[in-house]
Amino acid sequence: MNVVSSQDFYAALTPFYHLIYPNWEESVEHQAAMLDALIRDYWGHGVQSILDVACGIGTQCLGLAQRGYQLTASDLSSEEVMRARAEAAKRLLSINFSVADMRDAFRHHAQQFDLVIACDNAVPHLLSDEEIGMALQQFYACARPGGGCLISVRDYEKELGTGCEVKLYGMRDHEGKRYLVFQVWDWQEQHYDVAMYFVEDHGGAECVTHVMRSRYYAVTAHTLIRLMQEAGFVDVQCLDDRFFQPVIVGKRAGG
Repeated sequence: MNVVSSQDFYAALTPFYHLIYPNWEESVEHQAAMLDALIRDYWGHGVQSILDVACGIGTQCLGLAQRGYQLTASDLSSEEVMRARAEAAKRLLSINFSVADMRDAFRHHAQQFDLVIACDNAVPHLLSDEEIGMALQQFYACARPGGGCLISVRDYEKELGTGCEVKLYGMRDHEGKRYLVFQVWDWQEQHYDVAMYFVEDHGGAECVTHVMRSRYYAVTAHTLIRLMQEAGFVDVQCLDDRFFQPVIVGKRAGG
């Protein structure tokens, strides 16, 4: 299978991204509520400014901004940033959006924040410990003393890790069309190639299929904890059952 770049993957995915969720608007609110509770439990009430280095179309940053946090957001995909900016404008939210690779987070933003976040399995697009370590060093530089980092990833320790798998998301009805949404994973040892399918049904005899392809590194929480510690974060923990994915949090000492 020909695997395209992450930029091309998300450029093609942008118009369909909300269909990953049964109700994207509700997911924006629900995820923000879960993240807000987690942030307050781990950092207290000291977090005001948040940098989202993998904002996508705004699934996390929109809801957090609605809850009163000061959001700065960036993403590798200019198409996703454009849509996130439009979604923020519809909600009358003031969020500073820009296009940037998470591996260049501090070089790009050149300031510190109370918290740096990268949610929804964004970090495993980096395909080696070295690349993830580079990104985490940038996250550390962006975090003020006393602040820290929060990332969420799939629980890869529970995945099969061999052969071919189908991940069914379900049926979605949107703007008079019905979509069957699913992924196909082809495993290559610690990596897997993913094909994301949106089968568009207009009610006739034929359907239109949209497919986007990318590659992920099935990095475990244990490895991420080690890499965060090597980047300088302390009190690094993996928190289960607090979000729709496992969450790894760490603090920058001081403050």
